[in-house]
Amino acid sequence: MNHFNSIDRLSLNQITTEKWSLKEAVDGCLRADVPWMALWRHKISEIGLRESKNIIKGSGIKISSVCRGGMFPATTAKLRQVAIDDNKRAVDEAAELGAEVLVLVCGPSAGKDISEGRKMVEEGIEELVPYAEERGIKLGIEPLHPMYAAERSVIVSLSEAVTLSEKFQAKQVGVVVDVFHVWWDHDLYNQINRAKGRILGFHISDWIVPTPDMLMGRGMMGDGVIELRRIRQAVEKAGYGGPIEVEIFNQKIWDTPGDEVLALMKERYLEHV
Repeated sequence: MNHFNSIDRLSLNQITTEKWSLKEAVDGCLRADVPWMALWRHKISEIGLRESKNIIKGSGIKISSVCRGGMFPATTAKLRQVAIDDNKRAVDEAAELGAEVLVLVCGPSAGKDISEGRKMVEEGIEELVPYAEERGIKLGIEPLHPMYAAERSVIVSLSEAVTLSEKFQAKQVGVVVDVFHVWWDHDLYNQINRAKGRILGFHISDWIVPTPDMLMGRGMMGDGVIELRRIRQAVEKAGYGGPIEVEIFNQKIWDTPGDEVLALMKERYLEHV
């Protein structure tokens, strides 16, 4: 199949409609017939876990993931434990809300020693795995673009993420493929193939040229240079048939009425993905 003729797998990642509350986003998805949503923890905390669960439970919307756990590296053992405790809360939230996957944005190094930061990430995941497994939650390591290494994640390639995930059982730890972060990789398709059986999520947007902003510069599908369909087909060939999340950080899109964003998102998904 070269392209979609339905939106059965389409998921609104909440950050794409950042100005909407959880309730507004759920209602928007229902109006647009978008069947899936990915939840962000700051949106859950705005109204609390119980109210979030009530909204989701009564809506019929399916939850593709909760974002985010991670941020493991820290300067002291005490602060590392704070990060682990927060990750356990994130696992609990994912379990309560019916998600199967907690997305891990693993965090920057606590100092200048990036290899030590990577070691802390591995140790953090190792500590979190038994807790997550007990609650039926899989941990999805999302490699970020290398430009985020100092601020958001020391895991900066799909190869690195797969290697890290392979230290654990596939039923517990896998990877999340976000096109914005991995499209540039000369070895991308080999690494997607290598991730077979471990792909827990697939995120889409586009890379605009010129890039307007390092964080807030993602584009709507079709507005940039990413070979979306080819990547999607590779991910499917590697065994992933789950929801496809549209995750866009872009102030212009955030300032656009949510219903318009969802209408455009559906149109571009069918056309380009």
